[in-house]
Amino acid sequence: MALRSVFADPMVRMLVAAIVLAIVLPATGEARGAAQAIANAAIFILFLLNGMRIARRDIAAGFGNWRFLLPLVLWVFGAMALAGLGIAALGARVLAPSVALGFLYLGTLPSTVQSATSYTSLSGGNVALSVVGAALLNILGVFVTVPLFLALGGSGAGAVGMDVVIKIMLLLILPFAIGQAIQDYTLAFTARHRPKIVWIDRFAIAAAIYVAFSGAVEQGIWSRVDPGDWLVIGALVAGFLLIGNLGAWMASGALRLSRPDRIAFLFAGAQKSAAVGAPLATILFPPAEAGFVVIALLLYHFFQLVVAAPIASRLKRPSRPDAVGYSAPTTRS
Repeated sequence: MALRSVFADPMVRMLVAAIVLAIVLPATGEARGAAQAIANAAIFILFLLNGMRIARRDIAAGFGNWRFLLPLVLWVFGAMALAGLGIAALGARVLAPSVALGFLYLGTLPSTVQSATSYTSLSGGNVALSVVGAALLNILGVFVTVPLFLALGGSGAGAVGMDVVIKIMLLLILPFAIGQAIQDYTLAFTARHRPKIVWIDRFAIAAAIYVAFSGAVEQGIWSRVDPGDWLVIGALVAGFLLIGNLGAWMASGALRLSRPDRIAFLFAGAQKSAAVGAPLATILFPPAEAGFVVIALLLYHFFQLVVAAPIASRLKRPSRPDAVGYSAPTTRS
């Protein structure tokens, strides 16, 4: 049932379609430049819309709740990044360097917004806190992920030069800042066209994945990553997901948060955002490497959706009076 519900998700279907298209008809040569230009335009629009939708008052409110926000930031960009570093080192013994590097990259990414808040709502958590926490993590991720990734030793072929910094500024930070500046005039527009805007989000992510995976196909991904490697990658991703979910739940318990707040912490703390990770990878790495780096992210995104529904169902059940201290592993997407 959980697996079926995952493939019912339009985003998952679009990601699968982007990968299949890259396998059958990869963007190479002159076509790669055109595909990259389309993906860049979609990324610009994606972050412009994010700036228009994330209310400034919500950002201010989130910064006011330091008892929840500061530990969440430390968990996502501290503990999870170090876990990614450890798993990358473990994977480097048997996997291609770019694939192993993807685990470090995965660890430095922020959490999702839409799925984290959706599953927080389904399991009776603090939805408002989830929205603010996940949104702020995504904002911080634009500024934190790259320097954190580099500080922990990540580079590969994606060493950051001035051209990459300019791309990040122009495609991520500038459109978000514009969106924030004009959001007072666009609230009615974004509310009226919300369903269409969601599809723009999905297209931008799928376009970035298509460009990245096209590069991996051109570089011979099927010969460089054999069936045994895929099993290793799957096992490492599953272990990373367990660390994220169980660790976030235990950390929120150590903070003595209320059960609704623990649920919000769990889903915001354990999930990783393809909406930030996929576009940023196409900027940070050349296409020949980006497709290998995002393998861990794509599998993690798929696995987190598989486990989110049953965890939400488990959390939604009436609990004992001491449920705040309950240590069952639970996750939110």
